[in-house]
Amino acid sequence: MMEMVFLHKNLLGIEGLRVEEIRTILDATTAFKEISKREIKKVPTLRGKTIINLFFEPSTRTKTSFELAAKRLSADTVNISSSTSSVVKGENLIDTARNLQAMSPDLIVLRHGMAGAPHFLSRYIDVPIINAGDGAHEHPTQALLDLYTMEERVGSVRGKNIGIVGDIKHSRVARSNILSLTTMGANVTVCGPPTLIPRGIESLGVRVSYDLDAILPNLDIIMMLRIQLERQERGLFPSLREYARFYGLNRHRLKQCKPKIVIMHPGPINRGIELDPDVADGSHSVILDQVENGLALRMALLYILCGGRHHDS
Repeated sequence: MMEMVFLHKNLLGIEGLRVEEIRTILDATTAFKEISKREIKKVPTLRGKTIINLFFEPSTRTKTSFELAAKRLSADTVNISSSTSSVVKGENLIDTARNLQAMSPDLIVLRHGMAGAPHFLSRYIDVPIINAGDGAHEHPTQALLDLYTMEERVGSVRGKNIGIVGDIKHSRVARSNILSLTTMGANVTVCGPPTLIPRGIESLGVRVSYDLDAILPNLDIIMMLRIQLERQERGLFPSLREYARFYGLNRHRLKQCKPKIVIMHPGPINRGIELDPDVADGSHSVILDQVENGLALRMALLYILCGGRHHDS
C-alpha cells in the first residue's frame, strides 16, 4: 500500500514522538480515510494478523473504533475485558500478557486504569502495544485523531491558539493533546477551576487561565473536556450549575469567539454542562468528525505497527 517508516515498536504515548513521526501517522490516516468512503470498506491489508483488544477499563467508543479498524483491515480480533479475563481471579497483568503472547498475536491494544501500564507491559512481552488510555496519564490515539481533525479545518496548527477547557488535572486526553500540540508548534492555553488545573503544568509549555471569557476571543480552536461527575463528590468544584456558568460553552459565549472557531470534545458530552446542545450540534462543532477520523487514524496505526515497516526501539 504505502511504505512507512516509524521509529517505535509500540505507541505508548505522544511523549517521545518526533514531528516527522506524527506527520507519518497523519498522512497514513488520510489514505485510510479514503477507504472508509468506498462502497466496500474492507481491504486485505492485515489479513492473517491477529489483534487483541485488552481492556481493563470500560470503554465503548475507543474499543469499538479499534475493533472496527481491525476488521476493515481484514485482521482477526479477540476482545478481552477485565470482567471476562483471569485478572478477576487474581492473575496479574504480566501473567495475562504472557499467556496472550503464547497465542502469538501480532499486536495488543491495551487500556488500563493504572498510569504507565502499557510501558510496564512492553518490558515483558515482544508484541507491539498501542496504549488506548492508561489512568490519567496518556491517550495518544485520541490526541492524534484530534490533531488530524484540527488540521482538516485550519491547516497546520503551528502558531494557532488552542484552548483546552475543563478537568485538566485528571484528563489523559488533555495531557496527550498538550504534548502533541506543543510538539507541532501550537500555542496552548489550559483553562478551568484552580482545583482542576495541576500545579506546574506550565512546564509542559502551556499557558494557564482560570477565566474562560478572557481567553475565548483569541482562540482558533477550543476543546471542551468531559467533567467526570464523581469529581463533584470530592468537592473539586461547587456544583454542576456553577461549573456550567463559568466554564460551559453556550450560545452567549459563542458570540465572543472568532467567526470560524472550531469546537471539539472527546466525548461523551455532558450536555448542558460542558456544551449546550445547540453548540454541540452546531456548524462550529467537529465532534462527529473526530469520531470518523478516529476510525481512520486507528486503521493507520494498526497498519504502521502491524503491517507496515518500522524500526524497533
